[in-house]
Amino acid sequence: MIKVGIIGGTGLVAGELLRILVNHNQVDIDFVYSNSSAGENISDFHSDLVSHLDMQFTDKVNTNADVVFLCLGHGNSSKFLKENSFSENTKIIDLSNDFRLKNDAVFNDREFIYGLPELNYEQIKSAKNIANPGCFATAIQSALLPLAKNNLLNDDVHIHAITGATGAGKTLAESTSFIWRNNNISVYKSFTHQHLGEIGESIKSLQSNFNSDINFVPMRGDFTRGIFASVYLKSDIDANLVKNYFKEYYKQSKFTYVSDKAIHLKQVVNTNNCFVNVEKYDNKIHITTAIDNLLKGASGQAVHNMNLMFGFAEDEGLKLKAGLF
Repeated sequence: MIKVGIIGGTGLVAGELLRILVNHNQVDIDFVYSNSSAGENISDFHSDLVSHLDMQFTDKVNTNADVVFLCLGHGNSSKFLKENSFSENTKIIDLSNDFRLKNDAVFNDREFIYGLPELNYEQIKSAKNIANPGCFATAIQSALLPLAKNNLLNDDVHIHAITGATGAGKTLAESTSFIWRNNNISVYKSFTHQHLGEIGESIKSLQSNFNSDINFVPMRGDFTRGIFASVYLKSDIDANLVKNYFKEYYKQSKFTYVSDKAIHLKQVVNTNNCFVNVEKYDNKIHITTAIDNLLKGASGQAVHNMNLMFGFAEDEGLKLKAGLF
């Protein structure tokens, strides 16, 4: 058993992380830190944990915990680590964007490995610190990495991807309210989304000569959770060959599945799975991917990384089935 700590325990990502960890056979939840809610019952904030977790938030940390998950807003993880020191034996898994890019990967003598198992599997197994990928970045890279691996990204990439309301977190805003989201859809951060940086670095790690544009249009959906991405680019490669490249790339993946049939969001919601479908239309490749933004795009992937780091079964705590109805 390893002792696990969570920093920033009141948010949606932390709630999903706790839902996984209470059913994980190899962990003991040692503390859940929240400076603003110390002493209050965790289940008062995460009501799905009633009868599953009888703990209170604390404003104290165990500096010798085996692993600590940072579930803080972007920019706050680095601030927290400046103000709080952990044992050199404590592994850190950060779910913000503070350490994802190469220029930010070393902080206070800690080196963070980019935690996308489908890209950095072996490095994660020996890592002491992980920068968990972004949710959109995970869905989009799942569509592009097999192409980059085979030097096939030789034209501009076009992406439309839609995310559920949970992608915006718990903070109240007009665009997250029910009256705004219900029966509504909108575009935001066109061509400028913060996940483009990590996507570009991952692609170049596999295809160093990539110099085309990645045109990404993110969208807000009128549903609670999940990301569905539609990605296309020009290519003259044979249809069967490109499909085989995808199946070969993901053949050892525990959670990413290449489907011969069209995919949809309900196949993956409430799971750590990523579904991928690739099709060829004349001189264009069209890839669709689907993930749960809070699991494969956040907490589930973080636990997968923890399992790899500690030598546990990859799917420990993550044997989650989607509900289609």
